[in-house]
Amino acid sequence: MIKLDSIQTDLVLTNLDENGALSCVKAFKVAKLIGMEPKNIAQIARDMNITITNCELGVFGKLKFNDMNEDIYDILKKRSNNSKIECEIAWKIAQEKGQSINQIGSTIKDSDLKVSKCQIGCFKEEDNHGFIMATN
Repeated sequence: MIKLDSIQTDLVLTNLDENGALSCVKAFKVAKLIGMEPKNIAQIARDMNITITNCELGVFGKLKFNDMNEDIYDILKKRSNNSKIECEIAWKIAQEKGQSINQIGSTIKDSDLKVSKCQIGCFKEEDNHGFIMATN
């Protein structure tokens, strides 16, 4: 369990959406605001009974995505390991190539690639049955 002071707790709570969930993008913002590493946010959310939603790479949530981009796919595939692309690498590719993270997510979602090692700690790896969630 990660202990937060009252100010940190308020910062988490004021960044929840209308359904009381924390979006992936806001999770990064909250990490910075409360002075924690992003990888700790999933544990903090679990401790506070908050759902993290809308993964920008399409792993979970209800974000809408566009069609797959073959050029982006080729780049992602080259940087993947056995069709697994680390979350952080996918985000870096978006920055390096001047692409929106949604376009990267769209390409991953409509391909054989799987995201691993979530930067905010929601999951670590992917197996044959789905994602192995980070331990509580």
